[in-house]
Amino acid sequence: MYAVIQTGGKQYKVTNDEVIFVEKLE
Repeated sequence: MYAVIQTGGKQYKVTNDEVIFVEKLE
């Protein structure tokens, strides 16, 4: 199982055992 996160024009693919940190958009 995985999720695709799109933020700031970047795309991240993360799995349920993976932790990512993304830049906070202001």
